[in-house]
Amino acid sequence: MDSEQEITADLLFSLGNWLKPYMELVGENLYLQAFIILFISISLAKLSSFIITRIVLRFALNTKTDLDNKIIAVLQAPIFYTVILLGTGAAINWLDLPPRVHDITVSLVATISILIWGLFFIRFFRIIIISLAYRKNVHSLIRIETLPLFLNISIVIISALAIYMVFQAWDIDMTAWLASAGIIGIAVGFAAKDTLANLFSGVFIMVDTPYKIGDFIVLDSGERGEITHIGIRSTRMLTRDDVEVTVPNSIMGNTKIFNESGGPHKKYRIRIKVSVAYGSDIDQVRKVLMAVASVQPDICRIPEPRVRFRELGDSGLHFELLCWIDEPVLRGRSIDAMNELVYKQFLLDGIEIPFNKQDIYIKDFPSSIINKE
Repeated sequence: MDSEQEITADLLFSLGNWLKPYMELVGENLYLQAFIILFISISLAKLSSFIITRIVLRFALNTKTDLDNKIIAVLQAPIFYTVILLGTGAAINWLDLPPRVHDITVSLVATISILIWGLFFIRFFRIIIISLAYRKNVHSLIRIETLPLFLNISIVIISALAIYMVFQAWDIDMTAWLASAGIIGIAVGFAAKDTLANLFSGVFIMVDTPYKIGDFIVLDSGERGEITHIGIRSTRMLTRDDVEVTVPNSIMGNTKIFNESGGPHKKYRIRIKVSVAYGSDIDQVRKVLMAVASVQPDICRIPEPRVRFRELGDSGLHFELLCWIDEPVLRGRSIDAMNELVYKQFLLDGIEIPFNKQDIYIKDFPSSIINKE
C-alpha cells in the first residue's frame, strides 16, 4: 500500500477507534452503526459550513481587503465534502468488509479527496495570481500582460500533481510512465526546437516586457509599427502602411528593439532640419522656427520646443527645430505640417533657403575656337 492509501487508511482507522465506544451504545447492528457514522459526518459537514459562512466569513468582511473573503468562499466546499467523504469511508470501513472492498474504498476516498482539493488549489492560486497581477507594480513578474501565462502554469502544475497522487492512490507504478514521458520529451524537444525557442522567448518577453501592446517599436532591420498582439509563439505589429507583420519571438528576443513609446511617458521628439543662406539673421531664424512650433496644435508645450544651431555647412547654416508630440503615431503628420509652415514662413520673411548650385568660370578659350569665330 502506498503513502496516499496509508494516510487515508490510518485516518479512517483512527476515526473508527474514536467512534467505537459511542457506537457500542446503540447495539450490535453494524449497519445501524454505519448509518449513524454517516449521519454524524453529514451533520459535522453542515456545522463546518455554517461556521465558515456565518462566523469566519463575517469576520473576514470587516478586513480592508477582499482577498480573504474570496479564499474563505472557495474553502467552504472542500471542507464540507471532505468531512462527508471521511464519514462515508469510516462507515463503509465499519462494516468489516473483505480486504479487496476495503482497499477500493480507501482508494476511492483518496481519489475524490485529491480531485476536490486539486480544484480548490487551482481556484486558490487563481485568486492569488489575479490579486498580484492587479497591483500597481510595473516591476513585478506577475502583471496583466503575464496573467494568462502564470494562470496556465499553475493549472498545469496542480493538475500534474493531482494525477500523480491519484495514480499513487490506486497503487499504480509511475516509474515506467515517467521514463516514457522523459524519452518522448527529448524526442519532441529535438523535433520542435524552433517552436520551443519561440515559446521560451515568448515567456521571457512577457516577463521582461521590453514592449507592450500599443507601443510603437522600430526593429533593428528597419520595420516600424504598433504592437497589436504578444503571443507565446510570435509578436504581431501593424506598420504605418496597415500591413501586419508577424515576427517569431526567438527573433524578437535576439534583436535590438527601439521602443518609441518607452521611457517615462509616450511623448516622442521630432526633428525639423532646415538650412538658411549665409548672411541670414540668426536671431530671426530662431524666432520664426519657435513661432511655427507654437502655432502647430500637435506640438506639446511641455517640454517646450527648442532650436539648435548645428553646423556651418558648405552652402548654408544648418538649424534643427526640436519639439515633442503626444504619441509616436503622429510623427509623419506633424513633420509634414511643420515643414510646410516653415517653408511658407521663410518665404514671407525673406529668409533664403540655399540649394546646391555650381558656377562655371572659363579662364581661357582654345585658340582654334577663337580663329574659327
